Amino acid sequence: MYEYLGYVASVVIAISMLMNSIQKLRWINLFGAALFSTYGFVIGALPVGLLNGFIVGIDIYYLIKMYSTKDYYRLLEVRHDNKYLEAFLEFHNDEIKKFFPDFQFKPEMNKLSLLILRNMSVAGVILAHEYDNKTLKIGLDYVIPEYRDQKPGKFVYTQNLYYFSKFGYEKLCSKPHSKTHTKYLKKMGFSVFDNNTELMFKRLIF
Repeated sequence: MYEYLGYVASVVIAISMLMNSIQKLRWINLFGAALFSTYGFVIGALPVGLLNGFIVGIDIYYLIKMYSTKDYYRLLEVRHDNKYLEAFLEFHNDEIKKFFPDFQFKPEMNKLSLLILRNMSVAGVILAHEYDNKTLKIGLDYVIPEYRDQKPGKFVYTQNLYYFSKFGYEKLCSKPHSKTHTKYLKKMGFSVFDNNTELMFKRLIF
């Protein structure tokens, strides 16, 4: 029975190493290290128990730091043919295609080209074009793995809706490309689904 505990702990720690999100990595690693520490003390292997207990403490420390530190966010509008924007999209092209298989960068179509800044580092990109005179369609909403904790999305779609409404738009829309993307859009407040267009909508003005 104790041996199975060691196997489970090993698997959990291995899974934690596969996480792109640092936050998820810390949580899963914390759980795995706690199991390994318990395993070490149960079988009388003090070095294993103490080392993994120490790792538990480190994970707790950094998780507290993550949740207590207030990040600075900002939306930075750039020209549609901005060279940094082009380089960013080219560098992350393979992963962008995984989440947005139909995406093609067409600068002339974009009504808004936004960089999402987190502590002045570029965390992601939003590209949007006009769907109709009252609706803005999000063509790309991409965040790099290390910042993929939904905080950038909440900053954009919850705290800064005025950013879009100030241009005269009343709704946002986006086409979900997977179950995960649909779940994300629902969390961001996109609730109305149009079967004819396969788009989800979010009202900016209530």
